[in-house]
Amino acid sequence: MRIVVTGGAGFIGSALVRLILNHTEHLVLNIDKLTYAGHLESLINVSNSNRYQFEQADICDADEINRNFNEFQPDAIIHLAAESHVDRSIDGSAEFIKTNVNGTHVLLEETRKYWNALKGDLKKNFRFLHVSTDEVYGSLGKEGFFTEETSYDPRSPYSSSKAASDHLVRAWHHTYGLPTMITNCSNNYGPYQFPEKLIPVVILKALQGKEIPVYGKGDNVRDWLYVDDHALALLKVVKEGVPGETYNIGGHNEKQNIEVVHTICDTLDELVAKDLKYRDQISLVTDRPGHDFRYAIDASKIEKELGWIPKETFESGIKKTIQWYLDNIDWCERVTVNNYDLKRLGTT
Repeated sequence: MRIVVTGGAGFIGSALVRLILNHTEHLVLNIDKLTYAGHLESLINVSNSNRYQFEQADICDADEINRNFNEFQPDAIIHLAAESHVDRSIDGSAEFIKTNVNGTHVLLEETRKYWNALKGDLKKNFRFLHVSTDEVYGSLGKEGFFTEETSYDPRSPYSSSKAASDHLVRAWHHTYGLPTMITNCSNNYGPYQFPEKLIPVVILKALQGKEIPVYGKGDNVRDWLYVDDHALALLKVVKEGVPGETYNIGGHNEKQNIEVVHTICDTLDELVAKDLKYRDQISLVTDRPGHDFRYAIDASKIEKELGWIPKETFESGIKKTIQWYLDNIDWCERVTVNNYDLKRLGTT
């Protein structure tokens, strides 16, 4: 297959590109604007492949998207390009609406034009996969799970922008017949994650000897999904999924935030010699505005229909992740220099 990946220099996108190039014979065109969270350093090990192409472009630029589609002639598009950090969306929502909503609209329209010009099996087999988040469903109480039928109830500018893009993708399927699919995933973690999300922030703050901030009481719950498991699921969906369908992707790893932080601190105690315990650096801080209490995914549909299950437990995945950051501090420094200093965002 010839696969376009938008946002392929980002955290999840780069994991997907590495998976495709290292473990399949597919060709990849990576379209990425290279914003603060997109880094070609994440693709150094595969960038010399003769099956890989990169184009620096904005998904809001219809002419550039049109040119790339016509030149590359994709069989599938996996759309990951998005602004994704809740705290940043609280500070500045405009970029989230521009990229996540307007950009998705441009991409759908250019895809529709390209798809309409295809013939025979090329048109029949074409797929557009939109990668979204479980945050579109809102907040759960202490029990229950998000399913593909759960009503949307987004609570932040970020999740609202992703909900809007999900609705656009469904509309383009039902109105124009475009063979689209949607995945909604739980919290990803793993190597190459830009150091603004919980797990890399905790690791780096701990290693720097600084206070480790935990929002509120730390009792908010998330379902954690190792990024390479997510990449495998996306490839599974684009190859075997049914147009018009949604697939929830979860890691079966519900953890309170404070549990995640404790696990990281305890693992660092084992791996890094230090007189004091890393838990001593934990500091409870004012909660995020509108902080959803709990997310939990029911991933039984993708398991039953497509045969996907995560390979990593949280315990195995977090150890791999922590070791990767310990071995790649130089990467963290390169991607954050003059860019992000680990200070808190989104306090309104």
